[in-house]
Amino acid sequence: MQNTSIQNGELVIISGVKKYLKWNILKSLRVRIILLVILVGIVPAFVLRGVVLSSYEKREVAMRTAEIQNQCTILCNQLSDANYLTGETSEVLRSELVQMSNIYSGRVMVIDHDFRIQEDTYDMDKGKTIVSEDVIRCFQGKGTSNYDAKNRYIEVTSPILDKGAEKSVGVMLISVSTDMIVDSVHELDERILIVCLTIGIVAVILAFSAGFVMVRPFQRISRSIAAVTEGYDADYLHEQTYTETMLISDAFNKMLGRMKVLDDSRNEFVSNVSHELKTPLTSMKVLADSLLIQKDVPAELYKEFMGDLSEEIERENKIINDLLSLVKMDKTANTLNIKSENMNVLIEKILKRLRPIAATRNIELVLESFRPVTAEIDEMKMSLALTNLVENAIKYNKDDGWVHVSLNADHKNCYIEVADSGIGIPEGAIEHVFERFYRVDKSHSREIGGTGLGLAIARSAVVMHRGAVRVYSQVDAGTTFTVRIPLTYVS
Repeated sequence: MQNTSIQNGELVIISGVKKYLKWNILKSLRVRIILLVILVGIVPAFVLRGVVLSSYEKREVAMRTAEIQNQCTILCNQLSDANYLTGETSEVLRSELVQMSNIYSGRVMVIDHDFRIQEDTYDMDKGKTIVSEDVIRCFQGKGTSNYDAKNRYIEVTSPILDKGAEKSVGVMLISVSTDMIVDSVHELDERILIVCLTIGIVAVILAFSAGFVMVRPFQRISRSIAAVTEGYDADYLHEQTYTETMLISDAFNKMLGRMKVLDDSRNEFVSNVSHELKTPLTSMKVLADSLLIQKDVPAELYKEFMGDLSEEIERENKIINDLLSLVKMDKTANTLNIKSENMNVLIEKILKRLRPIAATRNIELVLESFRPVTAEIDEMKMSLALTNLVENAIKYNKDDGWVHVSLNADHKNCYIEVADSGIGIPEGAIEHVFERFYRVDKSHSREIGGTGLGLAIARSAVVMHRGAVRVYSQVDAGTTFTVRIPLTYVS
């Protein structure tokens, strides 16, 4: 029993492997090209073979039928002139009937108006009665012709007219074998078959050649992509054989460039994180070492050093919290808690929380709502983004300045604008302000507690909502951030 189970298991595994290999072979582009070229070469050849043979057979039968009908017409006229059915039997005409029968390897019968067979070149049914549809139609003055492919014969009827009354007094019926035509068709078929087989062999050779040659550029692309694991090279792939390979090369090079940018950005980010986290730690170590090396430290100095340590710890904590916010956004990018929110109320809450901070520097915080706006958003993430924008506008402002927040919408999007009368951003720095840890004025940012992550967090949250954020600024003339998000979130 155990051996049987093992054998059955092996059979199942072998069957599965065969199916897998078969499926993968059929998925191969090379195999599909080979099969396509073979089909394109062989199928039309065999279709053409059938058409040629059928046309040839029909043509030969039509020519033989027309020839027999002409001979029948001539003999019928002679029989009519000689009153063959009403007068004496003419041996000359009979010999002509026999001669016609011998020439076409067929049988000739002459039938009178009583449907009695008066003459039969086979001498089998002479004197017997024959009634058939073709004979009846022929007595009505309409000659007939039929081809029986199964039994290989052509049957033709032709009326014998009374010369004076112009009516049918008899019928000539001739049955002719088509063995010669069939033999000719078979001979032609053999020749065509040889041609088809030759075409088939050529098609197979061309198919395999085309399969290997046409797939070769894609193999080079595959090797080039595999080589990426060894390192990045600028414009690594250059395959110009086909339009498709050119498009793949361009797309791959763009992807590779993007990967290099991301890799450089990741390295820079790690470097910046290390630097930003190390700086407060260094300051704390210096302060702690200063306390340790001194003896009998006065209480006032001790409190001052502890206050500095507390500030550095708070700064470290803020950097870590901002980093955690970015990581959390990256992880939950596809799991937004989308709900329909009143944007007017949401912005009012944000400004209410930030007004005490603005009041410390006598900065006027104003909201202008042009209309009630409701949008489908993740309230927590959008609040974080807008809070960072408004908080930055307050931090990098001038004393006694202003921050103007406006809310508007059209049929499709919600528009939020945060403008301030602050210090502004140099033109060369505008394109970098959304980068992580980028700060226009590092010394000033440290003084006000900036980490360089606020705008990166804001942009990430807006992009997650399928929106966009832009910045316009002039040095000493203020900065304006515009946010556009769809009213209806589309996943």
